[in-house]
Amino acid sequence: MVDFSGWQMPIQYEGILAEHARVREDQGIFDVSHMGEVDFLGPGALDAVQHLITNDIGRLSDLTSLYTAVCLPSGGIVDDCIVYRLHEHHVRIVVNAANIAKDVAHFREHAGELCDIQDRSDEFALLALQGPNAVASLASLTTPELATVPGFALRETTLGGVPVLAARTGYTGEDGFELFVPSDRAQHVWSVLRDAGAHPIGLGARDTLRLEAKLCLYGNDIDETTTPLEAALGWTVKLDAAPFVGAQALREQKAAGVRRKLVGLRVLERGIPRPGWEVHLDGATIGRVTSGGPAPTVGGAVAMAYVETAHAAIGTQLSLAKGKKSVAVEVVKGPFYRRNS
Repeated sequence: MVDFSGWQMPIQYEGILAEHARVREDQGIFDVSHMGEVDFLGPGALDAVQHLITNDIGRLSDLTSLYTAVCLPSGGIVDDCIVYRLHEHHVRIVVNAANIAKDVAHFREHAGELCDIQDRSDEFALLALQGPNAVASLASLTTPELATVPGFALRETTLGGVPVLAARTGYTGEDGFELFVPSDRAQHVWSVLRDAGAHPIGLGARDTLRLEAKLCLYGNDIDETTTPLEAALGWTVKLDAAPFVGAQALREQKAAGVRRKLVGLRVLERGIPRPGWEVHLDGATIGRVTSGGPAPTVGGAVAMAYVETAHAAIGTQLSLAKGKKSVAVEVVKGPFYRRNS
Protein backbone atom coordinates (compact mmCIF):
# COMPACT_ATOMS: atom_id res chain seq x y z
CA MET A 1 0.00 0.00 0.00
CA VAL A 2 1.25 3.47 -0.85
CA ASP A 3 2.11 5.84 1.98
CA PHE A 4 0.78 9.17 0.71
CA SER A 5 2.13 11.09 3.71
CA GLY A 6 5.62 11.05 2.21
CA TRP A 7 5.50 10.29 -1.48
CA GLN A 8 8.15 8.14 -3.05
CA MET A 9 7.24 6.37 -6.25
CA PRO A 10 9.10 3.04 -6.40
CA ILE A 11 11.03 1.98 -9.47
CA GLN A 12 9.01 -1.23 -9.60
CA TYR A 13 6.55 -3.40 -7.72
CA GLU A 14 6.63 -6.79 -9.47
CA GLY A 15 9.12 -5.97 -12.23
CA ILE A 16 9.29 -3.39 -15.01
CA LEU A 17 8.44 -5.75 -17.88
CA ALA A 18 5.53 -7.31 -16.03
CA GLU A 19 4.14 -3.90 -15.06
CA HIS A 20 4.56 -2.59 -18.60
CA ALA A 21 2.52 -5.55 -19.89
CA ARG A 22 -0.17 -4.98 -17.23
CA VAL A 23 -0.81 -1.49 -18.56
CA ARG A 24 -0.75 -2.51 -22.22
CA GLU A 25 -3.02 -5.53 -21.66
CA ASP A 26 -5.19 -4.74 -18.62
CA GLN A 27 -5.04 -1.78 -16.23
CA GLY A 28 -2.43 -0.21 -14.01
CA ILE A 29 -2.52 2.44 -11.31
CA PHE A 30 0.22 5.02 -10.83
CA ASP A 31 0.70 7.24 -7.82
CA VAL A 32 1.78 10.47 -9.51
CA SER A 33 1.04 12.68 -6.52
CA HIS A 34 4.44 14.30 -6.95
CA MET A 35 2.99 16.36 -9.80
CA GLY A 36 2.01 19.92 -8.92
CA GLU A 37 -1.37 21.61 -9.15
CA VAL A 38 -1.51 25.37 -9.61
CA ASP A 39 -4.89 27.12 -9.67
CA PHE A 40 -5.68 30.42 -11.38
CA LEU A 41 -8.70 32.07 -9.79
CA GLY A 42 -10.79 35.12 -10.58
CA PRO A 43 -12.13 37.06 -13.58
CA GLY A 44 -8.63 37.29 -15.10
CA ALA A 45 -7.84 33.56 -14.90
CA LEU A 46 -8.26 32.82 -18.60
CA ASP A 47 -6.25 35.87 -19.67
CA ALA A 48 -3.48 34.99 -17.21
CA VAL A 49 -3.12 31.43 -18.46
CA GLN A 50 -3.30 32.48 -22.12
CA HIS A 51 -0.39 34.86 -21.49
CA LEU A 52 1.67 31.97 -20.13
CA ILE A 53 1.02 29.07 -22.51
CA THR A 54 1.85 28.46 -26.16
CA ASN A 55 -1.46 26.75 -26.94
CA ASP A 56 -4.86 28.45 -27.26
CA ILE A 57 -7.01 28.30 -24.14
CA GLY A 58 -9.75 30.03 -26.10
CA ARG A 59 -10.74 26.71 -27.65
CA LEU A 60 -11.54 25.19 -24.25
CA SER A 61 -15.00 25.03 -22.76
CA ASP A 62 -15.71 24.21 -19.11
CA LEU A 63 -14.41 20.80 -17.98
CA THR A 64 -11.99 20.34 -20.88
CA SER A 65 -8.20 20.45 -21.05
CA LEU A 66 -5.23 20.70 -23.39
CA TYR A 67 -1.53 19.94 -23.50
CA THR A 68 0.85 22.87 -23.87
CA ALA A 69 4.29 24.27 -23.31
CA VAL A 70 5.19 27.20 -21.09
CA CYS A 71 8.12 29.24 -22.38
CA LEU A 72 10.70 31.78 -21.36
CA PRO A 73 10.93 35.01 -23.39
CA SER A 74 13.76 33.23 -25.26
CA GLY A 75 11.37 30.48 -26.37
CA GLY A 76 13.04 27.88 -24.14
CA ILE A 77 10.62 25.51 -22.40
CA VAL A 78 9.97 26.26 -18.74
CA ASP A 79 7.72 23.20 -18.52
CA ASP A 80 5.22 21.12 -20.44
CA CYS A 81 1.83 21.02 -18.76
CA ILE A 82 -1.82 20.14 -19.01
CA VAL A 83 -4.23 23.04 -18.58
CA TYR A 84 -7.70 22.26 -17.22
CA ARG A 85 -10.50 24.79 -17.58
CA LEU A 86 -12.82 24.05 -14.64
CA HIS A 87 -14.94 27.13 -15.31
CA GLU A 88 -14.49 30.68 -16.56
CA HIS A 89 -12.88 31.90 -13.34
CA HIS A 90 -11.00 28.73 -12.39
CA VAL A 91 -8.18 27.19 -14.41
CA ARG A 92 -5.76 24.53 -13.17
CA ILE A 93 -2.32 23.79 -14.56
CA VAL A 94 -0.63 20.51 -13.67
CA VAL A 95 3.13 20.92 -13.67
CA ASN A 96 6.07 18.54 -13.38
CA ALA A 97 7.26 17.67 -9.90
CA ALA A 98 10.78 19.08 -10.08
CA ASN A 99 9.45 22.33 -11.55
CA ILE A 100 6.75 23.31 -9.05
CA ALA A 101 8.61 26.15 -7.33
CA LYS A 102 10.15 27.38 -10.59
CA ASP A 103 6.83 27.29 -12.42
CA VAL A 104 4.89 29.07 -9.70
CA ALA A 105 7.52 31.83 -9.63
CA HIS A 106 7.34 32.12 -13.44
CA PHE A 107 3.54 32.23 -13.39
CA ARG A 108 3.47 34.97 -10.75
CA GLU A 109 6.20 37.00 -12.44
CA HIS A 110 4.45 37.08 -15.81
CA ALA A 111 0.74 36.89 -14.86
CA GLY A 112 0.45 37.53 -11.14
CA GLU A 113 -1.31 40.84 -11.65
CA LEU A 114 -4.10 39.29 -13.69
CA CYS A 115 -5.58 36.86 -11.15
CA ASP A 116 -4.97 34.96 -7.91
CA ILE A 117 -2.41 32.18 -8.41
CA GLN A 118 -2.40 29.43 -5.78
CA ASP A 119 -0.04 26.47 -5.41
CA ARG A 120 -2.37 23.69 -4.25
CA SER A 121 0.03 20.80 -4.75
CA ASP A 122 -0.15 19.67 -1.12
CA GLU A 123 -3.94 19.52 -1.19
CA PHE A 124 -4.24 16.91 -3.94
CA ALA A 125 -2.98 13.46 -4.71
CA LEU A 126 -3.01 12.43 -8.37
CA LEU A 127 -3.70 8.81 -9.27
CA ALA A 128 -3.51 7.64 -12.88
CA LEU A 129 -5.55 4.61 -13.95
CA GLN A 130 -4.35 3.51 -17.40
CA GLY A 131 -4.88 0.59 -19.76
CA PRO A 132 -7.47 -0.97 -22.07
CA ASN A 133 -9.66 -2.00 -19.13
CA ALA A 134 -9.18 1.18 -17.10
CA VAL A 135 -12.17 3.16 -18.35
CA ALA A 136 -14.70 0.35 -17.92
CA SER A 137 -13.32 -0.44 -14.48
CA LEU A 138 -13.55 3.15 -13.29
CA ALA A 139 -17.05 3.55 -14.75
CA SER A 140 -18.19 0.49 -12.81
CA LEU A 141 -16.94 2.09 -9.59
CA THR A 142 -18.41 5.53 -10.25
CA THR A 143 -21.06 6.06 -12.92
CA PRO A 144 -21.56 4.45 -16.36
CA GLU A 145 -21.58 7.92 -17.97
CA LEU A 146 -17.87 8.26 -17.20
CA ALA A 147 -17.13 5.87 -20.08
CA THR A 148 -18.53 8.45 -22.55
CA VAL A 149 -16.28 11.30 -21.41
CA PRO A 150 -14.16 12.40 -24.41
CA GLY A 151 -10.39 12.54 -24.36
CA PHE A 152 -9.01 15.55 -22.45
CA ALA A 153 -12.40 16.18 -20.82
CA LEU A 154 -13.18 16.06 -17.09
CA ARG A 155 -16.02 15.07 -14.82
CA GLU A 156 -16.67 15.41 -11.12
CA THR A 157 -17.66 12.08 -9.58
CA THR A 158 -17.46 10.02 -6.40
CA LEU A 159 -15.19 7.02 -5.94
CA GLY A 160 -15.44 4.93 -2.79
CA GLY A 161 -17.39 7.74 -1.17
CA VAL A 162 -14.66 10.27 -2.00
CA PRO A 163 -15.27 13.23 -4.34
CA VAL A 164 -12.76 13.13 -7.20
CA LEU A 165 -12.16 15.04 -10.41
CA ALA A 166 -11.59 12.54 -13.23
CA ALA A 167 -9.68 13.71 -16.33
CA ARG A 168 -9.38 11.50 -19.40
CA THR A 169 -5.68 12.13 -19.80
CA GLY A 170 -2.53 10.10 -19.28
CA TYR A 171 1.16 9.54 -20.00
CA THR A 172 1.30 5.94 -21.24
CA GLY A 173 -0.13 5.81 -24.75
CA GLU A 174 -3.17 3.98 -23.34
CA ASP A 175 -6.68 5.11 -22.53
CA GLY A 176 -7.57 5.96 -18.96
CA PHE A 177 -8.09 8.67 -16.39
CA GLU A 178 -6.06 10.79 -14.02
CA LEU A 179 -7.85 11.40 -10.74
CA PHE A 180 -7.49 14.47 -8.55
CA VAL A 181 -8.13 13.21 -5.02
CA PRO A 182 -8.00 15.03 -1.67
CA SER A 183 -4.63 14.11 -0.20
CA ASP A 184 -6.08 12.78 3.04
CA ARG A 185 -8.37 10.35 1.14
CA ALA A 186 -5.88 9.13 -1.45
CA GLN A 187 -4.93 5.95 0.37
CA HIS A 188 -8.59 4.91 0.53
CA VAL A 189 -9.13 5.59 -3.21
CA TRP A 190 -5.91 3.70 -4.05
CA SER A 191 -7.23 0.68 -2.12
CA VAL A 192 -10.61 0.81 -3.89
CA LEU A 193 -8.90 0.79 -7.29
CA ARG A 194 -6.53 -2.00 -6.26
CA ASP A 195 -9.43 -4.11 -5.00
CA ALA A 196 -11.11 -3.62 -8.39
CA GLY A 197 -8.13 -5.16 -10.20
CA ALA A 198 -5.74 -2.29 -10.94
CA HIS A 199 -2.10 -3.30 -10.74
CA PRO A 200 0.36 -0.88 -9.08
CA ILE A 201 2.93 0.45 -11.55
CA GLY A 202 6.29 1.99 -10.72
CA LEU A 203 8.57 4.58 -12.24
CA GLY A 204 10.46 2.11 -14.44
CA ALA A 205 7.41 1.01 -16.43
CA ARG A 206 6.11 4.55 -16.52
CA ASP A 207 9.24 5.47 -18.46
CA THR A 208 9.12 2.55 -20.90
CA LEU A 209 5.42 3.19 -21.55
CA ARG A 210 5.85 6.91 -22.26
CA LEU A 211 8.92 6.26 -24.41
CA GLU A 212 7.03 3.80 -26.63
CA ALA A 213 4.36 6.49 -27.00
CA LYS A 214 7.11 9.03 -27.79
CA LEU A 215 6.02 11.39 -25.02
CA CYS A 216 8.59 13.93 -23.88
CA LEU A 217 10.13 13.81 -20.41
CA TYR A 218 11.04 17.20 -18.99
CA GLY A 219 14.70 17.35 -18.07
CA ASN A 220 15.58 14.76 -20.72
CA ASP A 221 13.89 15.60 -24.01
CA ILE A 222 12.89 19.20 -23.27
CA ASP A 223 14.18 21.94 -21.01
CA GLU A 224 14.95 25.65 -21.03
CA THR A 225 17.56 25.17 -23.79
CA THR A 226 15.06 23.62 -26.21
CA THR A 227 12.03 25.19 -27.88
CA PRO A 228 8.68 23.59 -28.77
CA LEU A 229 9.50 23.99 -32.47
CA GLU A 230 12.71 21.99 -32.05
CA ALA A 231 11.02 19.37 -29.84
CA ALA A 232 8.31 18.36 -32.35
CA LEU A 233 5.77 20.23 -30.24
CA GLY A 234 5.04 22.86 -32.85
CA TRP A 235 1.42 21.69 -32.89
CA THR A 236 1.05 23.22 -29.41
CA VAL A 237 2.27 26.64 -30.57
CA LYS A 238 -0.56 28.93 -31.66
CA LEU A 239 1.15 32.11 -32.78
CA ASP A 240 -2.14 33.57 -34.00
CA ALA A 241 -3.70 33.37 -30.54
CA ALA A 242 -3.24 36.10 -27.92
CA PRO A 243 0.43 37.04 -27.37
CA PHE A 244 2.21 34.80 -24.86
CA VAL A 245 5.59 34.79 -23.18
CA GLY A 246 8.12 33.61 -25.78
CA ALA A 247 5.87 34.19 -28.82
CA GLN A 248 8.19 36.63 -30.54
CA ALA A 249 11.22 34.37 -30.18
CA LEU A 250 9.26 31.39 -31.55
CA ARG A 251 7.92 33.48 -34.42
CA GLU A 252 11.48 34.43 -35.37
CA GLN A 253 12.71 30.86 -35.05
CA LYS A 254 9.89 29.57 -37.22
CA ALA A 255 10.68 32.13 -39.90
CA ALA A 256 14.38 31.29 -39.87
CA GLY A 257 13.88 27.53 -39.60
CA VAL A 258 15.06 25.30 -36.76
CA ARG A 259 18.60 23.97 -36.85
CA ARG A 260 17.85 20.76 -34.94
CA LYS A 261 14.85 18.51 -34.40
CA LEU A 262 13.81 15.90 -31.87
CA VAL A 263 13.28 12.65 -33.75
CA GLY A 264 12.32 9.08 -32.99
CA LEU A 265 14.88 6.37 -33.69
CA ARG A 266 14.32 2.64 -34.04
CA VAL A 267 17.37 0.53 -33.18
CA LEU A 268 18.13 -1.91 -35.99
CA GLU A 269 20.38 -4.32 -34.11
CA ARG A 270 21.03 -5.59 -30.60
CA GLY A 271 21.81 -2.86 -28.10
CA ILE A 272 19.99 -0.40 -25.88
CA PRO A 273 20.97 3.28 -26.20
CA ARG A 274 20.66 5.57 -23.23
CA PRO A 275 20.51 9.36 -22.74
CA GLY A 276 23.79 11.05 -23.58
CA TRP A 277 24.82 8.74 -26.43
CA GLU A 278 26.04 10.57 -29.52
CA VAL A 279 24.27 10.45 -32.87
CA HIS A 280 26.69 9.82 -35.74
CA LEU A 281 26.52 10.12 -39.53
CA ASP A 282 29.57 9.01 -41.48
CA GLY A 283 31.66 9.36 -38.34
CA ALA A 284 30.56 12.91 -37.57
CA THR A 285 28.53 13.78 -34.47
CA ILE A 286 25.23 15.36 -35.48
CA GLY A 287 23.23 15.11 -32.26
CA ARG A 288 22.65 13.37 -28.94
CA VAL A 289 20.19 10.92 -27.43
CA THR A 290 17.79 12.37 -24.87
CA SER A 291 15.78 9.21 -24.08
CA GLY A 292 16.43 5.59 -24.93
CA GLY A 293 15.60 2.13 -23.73
CA PRO A 294 13.84 -1.15 -24.44
CA ALA A 295 10.44 -1.13 -26.13
CA PRO A 296 8.73 -4.22 -24.69
CA THR A 297 5.52 -3.96 -26.70
CA VAL A 298 6.97 -3.10 -30.12
CA GLY A 299 10.15 -5.13 -29.63
CA GLY A 300 13.81 -4.19 -29.59
CA ALA A 301 14.87 -0.74 -28.46
CA VAL A 302 14.00 2.84 -29.36
CA ALA A 303 15.34 6.30 -28.67
CA MET A 304 14.66 9.99 -29.03
CA ALA A 305 17.41 12.38 -30.04
CA TYR A 306 18.08 15.87 -31.28
CA VAL A 307 19.75 15.81 -34.68
CA GLU A 308 20.68 18.44 -37.22
CA THR A 309 17.60 19.27 -39.29
CA ALA A 310 19.29 18.26 -42.53
CA HIS A 311 19.44 14.67 -41.25
CA ALA A 312 16.02 14.45 -39.57
CA ALA A 313 14.02 13.04 -42.49
CA ILE A 314 12.06 9.83 -41.99
CA GLY A 315 14.12 6.84 -43.14
CA THR A 316 17.53 8.42 -42.55
CA GLN A 317 20.09 5.81 -41.46
CA LEU A 318 22.27 6.87 -38.52
CA SER A 319 24.23 5.30 -35.67
CA LEU A 320 24.31 5.87 -31.95
CA ALA A 321 27.55 5.57 -30.05
CA LYS A 322 29.04 5.68 -26.57
CA GLY A 323 32.69 4.84 -26.30
CA LYS A 324 33.26 1.62 -28.22
CA LYS A 325 29.54 0.78 -28.29
CA SER A 326 27.65 1.56 -31.47
CA VAL A 327 24.23 0.58 -32.87
CA ALA A 328 22.57 1.30 -36.20
CA VAL A 329 19.28 3.21 -36.11
CA GLU A 330 16.68 4.62 -38.47
CA VAL A 331 14.66 7.82 -38.12
CA VAL A 332 10.99 6.84 -37.88
CA LYS A 333 7.71 8.63 -37.63
CA GLY A 334 6.47 8.41 -34.04
CA PRO A 335 4.93 7.31 -31.86
CA PHE A 336 6.61 3.91 -31.75
CA TYR A 337 3.45 2.41 -30.23
CA ARG A 338 -0.14 3.36 -30.98
CA ARG A 339 -3.03 1.62 -29.25
CA ASN A 340 -5.91 0.10 -31.15
CA SER A 341 -8.78 2.58 -30.92
